[in-house]
Amino acid sequence: MKVVSGQVMQLMDKRAIGEFSIPGLDLMERAGRGCADAIVDTFGGGTGKRAVIVAGKGNNGGDGFVVSRLLSERGWDAPVLLLAAPAAIAGDAAANLARLDSRVVKSVPQGIAGERELFEGATVIVDALLGTGMKSEVSGIYGEAIDAINAAGVPVVAVDIPSGVDSATGKVLGRAVRADLTVTFALPKLGNILNPGAELCGRLVVADIGMPDTVVVEAEGVEFTDLPSAALLFRPRPATAHKGTGGHTLVVAGSTGKTGAAAMAANSALRAGAGLVTLAVPALLHPILEAKTTEAMTIPLGPGAKGYLQAGALPEIAAAAAVRDVVALGPGLGTAPSTVYLVHSLLAALRQPIVLDADALNAVAPAPSLLLKRKGLITVLTPHPGEMARLINGSVPEVEEDRIGCARDFATRHRVHLILKGARSIIAAPDGRIAVNGSGNPGMASGGMGDVLTGVVAALIGQGYDPFTACQLGAFVHGFAADLLLETRGSQGMSATDVQEALPAAMDRIARTRGAHHVLDTDNTSQGE
Repeated sequence: MKVVSGQVMQLMDKRAIGEFSIPGLDLMERAGRGCADAIVDTFGGGTGKRAVIVAGKGNNGGDGFVVSRLLSERGWDAPVLLLAAPAAIAGDAAANLARLDSRVVKSVPQGIAGERELFEGATVIVDALLGTGMKSEVSGIYGEAIDAINAAGVPVVAVDIPSGVDSATGKVLGRAVRADLTVTFALPKLGNILNPGAELCGRLVVADIGMPDTVVVEAEGVEFTDLPSAALLFRPRPATAHKGTGGHTLVVAGSTGKTGAAAMAANSALRAGAGLVTLAVPALLHPILEAKTTEAMTIPLGPGAKGYLQAGALPEIAAAAAVRDVVALGPGLGTAPSTVYLVHSLLAALRQPIVLDADALNAVAPAPSLLLKRKGLITVLTPHPGEMARLINGSVPEVEEDRIGCARDFATRHRVHLILKGARSIIAAPDGRIAVNGSGNPGMASGGMGDVLTGVVAALIGQGYDPFTACQLGAFVHGFAADLLLETRGSQGMSATDVQEALPAAMDRIARTRGAHHVLDTDNTSQGE
């Protein structure tokens, strides 16, 4: 599913009107109808129902006028509070205002402070204030209206995007409406799916307004991975499958005190469908990992007195990798100088696809140019914001300020695929493509989740998925497994091994999903460690 900024959506509207001769009034009518339909579907028929539409003077307000008219036709009481003088309304919005009974509209250009009693007894408040064009901080009568809507204690439906949310970033422009349901048009906007905007949208419904397919296909945007999208990416296992067709994953991981990370990465690769998994670990820790990984094979490396891998293990690892399909490097590896040197050497020596996580990322952070030595080879990085900050020699706030831009810039400059973990993980490709992950929940905010993701992504690459698809699908499967656990585990106390064990059920559910309607739940606020 493609996601666009509000600016791109405006260009799409102009193309639909100018190149395909679709009147702007028709687009506004379809948008208002989609919103009215969603309100009726959610809150029921019109008898005894009341929707208060709080409208601004732009096209978002025009959509709200259509909503008022259509709900009135279905028996609703649907008054409009207009935060402008009627003479200030222009274009298609003015045409739709003229179609309303004047008794329905109350113009309050001075603000909403004295009108809050109109919210009393309302079934729903419709936020049609600002729409997707807002870029500056909200203040004045619009800010007061947002505060009043949020304080009313009434369910809120936002038209296109909650007022006060930046449609390109999801950031709050000083203050924003907190909606229970948001009806967006044609395509989701970035502000609908990126936090904190995603959280403020409540449930997100995408309404079809008849945008021409050509306009949709050619629009600049990013991919959003939800359940129907993941189902299209997923390849069911054929009846003739055997362990050889599932790929052989080599996991190089572990150090004293961090054997769990190595075990979770290996076991998660198996749960994600790897046909064979081999775990290469320090010899001192080999007996522990033998006990923790029943199905994975193990290779003890280096002198038995050391609880971490040393540079001298390079020939053994290279030999093991030569007969495997993919290498996962880093979970629990440690940061001893000799281990760091080993990571650098492996990047230069191995020809297999490599998935880097945790301490492998820390080893690369001082010299990310090492990644360029793998020109033409597949390299995947899976940093959380702290690791990403080290990779760019910046800060976590810098990363979080522009997650998409940060991920895209690093991936294109260093020719890697990258999963920037967190709520709404960002997947970036060397060619500039971006995907945003739609699964996951706050229960994933615990240690070890990243090790599980590493195993999943490595297993998918080993099964023959191209790296961008492996990252996209891997991130979704990882979060979706946690979503399936919410009912039984809740969001407090969910562990990484819980998610690891839920991976097969998640993949089975994805395999059985085809053509689901795109209704997105954006209540999730945290994903990853």
